[in-house]
Amino acid sequence: MSDKKEGDSLSAAATKGSYVFPNGDRYEGDYSRSATGVILRSGTGKHISANGILYTGEWHEDKMHGRGTLQHPSGALYEGEFKDNMYHGTGIYTFPDGSTYKGHFYENRLEGEGAFTDTKGLVWTGEFHGKAALGLKMQLNI
Repeated sequence: MSDKKEGDSLSAAATKGSYVFPNGDRYEGDYSRSATGVILRSGTGKHISANGILYTGEWHEDKMHGRGTLQHPSGALYEGEFKDNMYHGTGIYTFPDGSTYKGHFYENRLEGEGAFTDTKGLVWTGEFHGKAALGLKMQLNI
């Protein structure tokens, strides 16, 4: 985290604060101190990057970790589980064109059982492996 801080003092009892990073990013939320005294985002908080990316959710040892929402200026949106700053676990990714993927992620990749809904509302289910998804089945709405 940045040395520059707004709001609360940096006392050992303080657990919430607002920070401005040298690159213009901002963080508001919970933090902790490492054994060496470095301040780490930890708990829940909101990080707004200088280029408009917004993350709201859980942090662990200064990384997005747990449940959260990541919004991009392009309109892309991820809601789900994170591990070590990556989409990891179950979640929903909405693409800028409005299509969505709901399912499993592994280290930022679509991985495992999931459902892709295209811009026409057609739902395709099956096994996803990164950019490949062999043998998808279209759900019929009868």
